[in-house]
Amino acid sequence: MPNVSNLVKTIQDIMRKDAGTYGDAQRLEQLGWMFFLKIFDDREMQLELFQDDYRSPLPKNLRWRNWAADEEGITGDALLDFIDNSLLPKLKSLSGSDKMSTLIRMAFEDANNYMKNGTLMRQVINKVNGIDFNASDDRHLFGDIYEKLLKDLQSAGNAGEFYTPRAVTQFIVDQVNPRLGETVLDPACGTGGFLVCAIEHLRKQAKTEADERTIQDCFSGIEKKHLPHVLCMTNLMLHGIDVPSNVRHDNTLARPLRDWGPKERVDVIVTNPPFGGMEEDGIESNYPAEFRTRESSSPAVGPDWFCRTGRCLARGSKRGSRKRC
Repeated sequence: MPNVSNLVKTIQDIMRKDAGTYGDAQRLEQLGWMFFLKIFDDREMQLELFQDDYRSPLPKNLRWRNWAADEEGITGDALLDFIDNSLLPKLKSLSGSDKMSTLIRMAFEDANNYMKNGTLMRQVINKVNGIDFNASDDRHLFGDIYEKLLKDLQSAGNAGEFYTPRAVTQFIVDQVNPRLGETVLDPACGTGGFLVCAIEHLRKQAKTEADERTIQDCFSGIEKKHLPHVLCMTNLMLHGIDVPSNVRHDNTLARPLRDWGPKERVDVIVTNPPFGGMEEDGIESNYPAEFRTRESSSPAVGPDWFCRTGRCLARGSKRGSRKRC
């Protein structure tokens, strides 16, 4: 297996040569939509093997295998022109009302190409191409790549609020112990760490195909920022979720408390609300006076508040206990 640090460093070094990418956040965003398309293409190859009637929601010329897979394929100015004037605009306006088409439109609504050198972009694409996301070793490798990139962002102090260490997410999910048949929510899901841990936790309980189908739809998430939202959907696909359309690009706090009804209640909430952020003006008016604040790290939007719609580890409950709200 390739060394993760070396692979990440190689990709970052290539991108640093490009005049258009001048920060880790831009480089990660660029890699985010590339990984999404590559992982989606690998996932489609599996679906084509097992579903005789499978039809891709993507036009033929936009599928990764037809423009990116050939190492000697389109490059330079022709590659830049294709991405800037064909690929990204068409993905943002992809037709179709099915879940997958909607998911792709959502993933690319704010996607940008920052790279200005098509030859360097081809080099990056070729590195991404070297990973087979249908192979278990390479899936594990991507998990390490993904974590390494997020740690780099966190250590740089740039948008690090959407990375929660794997050990923390695993510990919380293990303590809350969701059970098969329960619904799970992360209202500030970031890159999907809690959801992935919950899904893997439930898979240990699954015994039949029906159980797996239950897992496909038993969770939901909401993420405010575009980049972590794309990474979350990519992460979920990588962990066997066929259409992670139940993760919305939205702001949980923008919806007034009174609008949350009984039908939207869930059984389990696992989350780590973001720290260090400020909400936009007016958000606080959606809530009763005792909860009003614009600080995203305030206890008003912490576990005790979210616990009102589900069950989670909450202040005042015994470690490992399951608190019903």
